[in-house]
Amino acid sequence: MNRTITERNKYLGKVYLVGAGPGDPGLITLKAKGLLECADVVIYDALVSPAILAMINPQAEQINAGKRRGKHSLFQEETTQLLIDKAQDHAIVVRLKGGDPFIFGRGGEEMAELVNAGIPVEVVPGITSGIAAAAYAGIPLTHRLYSSSVTFVTGHEAAGKYKPLVNWSAIAHGSETVVIYMGIHNLPYIVEQLTKAGLSLETPIALVRWGTRPEQEELIGTLETIVQQVEESGFGAPAIAVIGQVVKMHEILSGCRPGKNQ
Repeated sequence: MNRTITERNKYLGKVYLVGAGPGDPGLITLKAKGLLECADVVIYDALVSPAILAMINPQAEQINAGKRRGKHSLFQEETTQLLIDKAQDHAIVVRLKGGDPFIFGRGGEEMAELVNAGIPVEVVPGITSGIAAAAYAGIPLTHRLYSSSVTFVTGHEAAGKYKPLVNWSAIAHGSETVVIYMGIHNLPYIVEQLTKAGLSLETPIALVRWGTRPEQEELIGTLETIVQQVEESGFGAPAIAVIGQVVKMHEILSGCRPGKNQ
């Protein structure tokens, strides 16, 4: 039997936009873990690690809404509508996102749509990969000798064609450390723009793939060499890039990451 809108609204649950962190299950927050353990429905993204997914209440409905370049399980509008629909009949609906929902995770878009639809919603922050992956690679984003400022920027292309909406000249001169999310595919263009803006070809750069997971890999080079290194090694996404003199610390600190020597 179909319920009226008024009747349905009596049963509205709550949607939690939960940051899963970058992959290491030890980095998820206690609040996020508790929500996963008592959730009725969990709608998760592609980059959420299997170790995190294993924390989900086994009785919960699990839906993969993952987005990887060229491999979309659900379109954004479908995902948001799914959250609205599930909140009609379930008390705890978790939208589980890799990293932090509000750092290049479309969390703000989804939350605004849910608020507009009258759905109770709460955000649970997570550790973003730009910080955690760099740390696990032995790269402090700030350092008294090298950097007192950090810029986080997306290098992701728009659907169909990359649209250079980022002012790379401003980025090049805006801070001493630059962290680029989702920039591997457009790395040649990004490097070209940064060097045109005046960054030295000798500027160190680190690429960190699958940061904080057991399969984490790093590729260290300079703006002059990194594109060729990627081509020769086949290094691919998902990865973040760290650009700046702080990358020099990798050689000293990289052996200290959790699990490295176990």
